[in-house]
Amino acid sequence: MSQSFTRGHRRAIAAVAIGCIAAIGSAPAATAAPGGGKGPKDPTVSITVMGTSDLHGYIENWDYFTNAEYDDAAHNDVGLAKISTLVDQVRADRGEESTLLIDNGDTIQGTSLTDYFATVEPVSETGETHPMAAAMNAMGYDATTLGNHEFNYGLPLLRTYEEQLDFPLLGANVKDAVTGEDAFTPYVIKTVKLKGQKPIQVGILGLTTPGSAIWDKNNVEGRLVFDDMVEQARTYVPEMRSAGADVVVVSSHSGPSGTSSYGGALPVENASTLIAEQVPGIDAILAGHEHQEIPERFVTNKQTGEQVLLTEPRNWGMRLSVMDFELTKVRGQWDVTSAHSELLNTNTVPADPEISAIAADQHQRTIDYVNTPIGTATQTMSAADARIRDTAVMDFVNEVQAGAVHKALEGTPNADLPVLSIVAPFNRAAVIPQGPVTIRDMAGLYVFPNTLFGVELTGAQVRDYLEYSAKYFTQTAPGAPVDPATLTNAGGTPDYNYDMMSGVSYDIDISKPVGQRIVNLSYAGAPIDPAQRFAVATNNYRQSGGGNFPHIATAPVLVNQTTEIRQLLIDYLIAEGTIDPATFFEENWKLTRNGERVIG
Repeated sequence: MSQSFTRGHRRAIAAVAIGCIAAIGSAPAATAAPGGGKGPKDPTVSITVMGTSDLHGYIENWDYFTNAEYDDAAHNDVGLAKISTLVDQVRADRGEESTLLIDNGDTIQGTSLTDYFATVEPVSETGETHPMAAAMNAMGYDATTLGNHEFNYGLPLLRTYEEQLDFPLLGANVKDAVTGEDAFTPYVIKTVKLKGQKPIQVGILGLTTPGSAIWDKNNVEGRLVFDDMVEQARTYVPEMRSAGADVVVVSSHSGPSGTSSYGGALPVENASTLIAEQVPGIDAILAGHEHQEIPERFVTNKQTGEQVLLTEPRNWGMRLSVMDFELTKVRGQWDVTSAHSELLNTNTVPADPEISAIAADQHQRTIDYVNTPIGTATQTMSAADARIRDTAVMDFVNEVQAGAVHKALEGTPNADLPVLSIVAPFNRAAVIPQGPVTIRDMAGLYVFPNTLFGVELTGAQVRDYLEYSAKYFTQTAPGAPVDPATLTNAGGTPDYNYDMMSGVSYDIDISKPVGQRIVNLSYAGAPIDPAQRFAVATNNYRQSGGGNFPHIATAPVLVNQTTEIRQLLIDYLIAEGTIDPATFFEENWKLTRNGERVIG
């Protein structure tokens, strides 16, 4: 890959590019030690940019839901404490003066730790330093980028977190809804000073997926707008070049797939490949959002023909992306002549004791909180099979949601509306154990900080909604074997975009094509009236259009509560003292083929 910049303009040096393509597979790409190991006049130097993405509040290698060290089938480890050890190793290997460290976003949501310091003891009220800010400051990050989950807890908490960082929080495509001006810092240009060499200017541009306009509508509507990522890159990359950037890295909280979960309502959600293809002047992209693992990929820019390096580290701090750039001085200007990236695995190193010490008190306070018993359950309720059969644990969520909407409608003109409720199987590992039930059990059952909505749907719209949800299942002919492992997630539909509804009864005929699967849909023992009005309990993600379900985003809003559904579950158990499935569990849906039950 070859690029040269003179007064902010790029030019290709084909001969060098051809020679470097063969060298890209080697590691590291540098042919001289950082700072020009061949001597003070050597025109070739190397720099390294490290990157994390989708940390989601993990500092320690700890699973707050299981109250044990994190582990999975591949024995991955998680957390910033282990990332920090890898960062220190890279700095020691490459030379600290030649390295930068950036993050790609989705940083302050995802664990009980971040929930605690956003809702129980919010740092925006206490003034305490957010644990992620404290850890990342200590690690010496140079920049981070807004992820969509940064907006989950509202702008006051986000702005507090931003103020606590020792480095910029980037978001070039996030604008003030009133003024149209940048709401966050678009980019930063960092100076890398190598002994005996002209300083190297490294530009970091931050972009975030536009979906936050839908997913966190309550928090951002009328305050922020989210512009097209490709268009904003077209604006800012030339500006960065003109400002002297020798190297441009785009920190794109957006996957490379080109897909969107919200249809065409907003610009493309996963636009990282499009940015590389359509915007000249980019050397590398640190991608994120899709929780993929991409050690190294090259995307051809359609205008210049140059190769753009793309890498994505796996989520939760499982991997660290390491991007090595070789630069050669051409006519007094630095030119990137080769690039290479790799992923380092955190399960190969111990935790950094300094980061663990910084997080220790907040980590322990979170553990103590989530392990507080708040009631009991008469029997164990598991979500392991919730996606393929009606289960008590999902009915529990629907019971609480429906009860809250019913209560909120009391005394209103809609008080007599029948209340239905929808829930998705967020966490297959969730279990409410028989006996004492803790806050941790509730957090594991409902892992997102969603708030409660109640909307009005007709019987016909309820049918449309359930038909759309039922696309989650793979069409399976009568008599064909049914394998639960392959029956679900058809077309890549995630578990959190499969909704189950209580308050009505229905069968899902998996032998039928999508759109013709809901049979025997009834309410109160009779076929549902297409014109009947219902109040439907849902969450803010779904009501705002998340998942692109029909009707719900445009349905009249009857209830809008700021209380998290997770907190409603906790409050219910505290008030009732006991969770007893006998009081709420009713099998109201099942999978069938030609009227015969599929899964018992």
